[in-house]
Amino acid sequence: MQSNITVKVREIIAGHFGIDLERVTDEARFRDDLGADWLDRLEVIIAIEDQVSGFELADVVADQIDTVGDLMRVIEGGN
Repeated sequence: MQSNITVKVREIIAGHFGIDLERVTDEARFRDDLGADWLDRLEVIIAIEDQVSGFELADVVADQIDTVGDLMRVIEGGN
């Protein structure tokens, strides 16, 4: 079962890219699978920071995120 944060983050990603929620899997790569360039990825991260209380992501860490699962691990780990 997915946590409320996981569901919320996946909804934000799906909404930003205008895709079905089912496409937002842990294995989905932002660039290859979701068609995101670096600006899209940055916009999604900013949207998540705005909507998920207490979450903030350092730029260095943001550059290392390749998949939705990578992002979820960072969020759930509190980094």
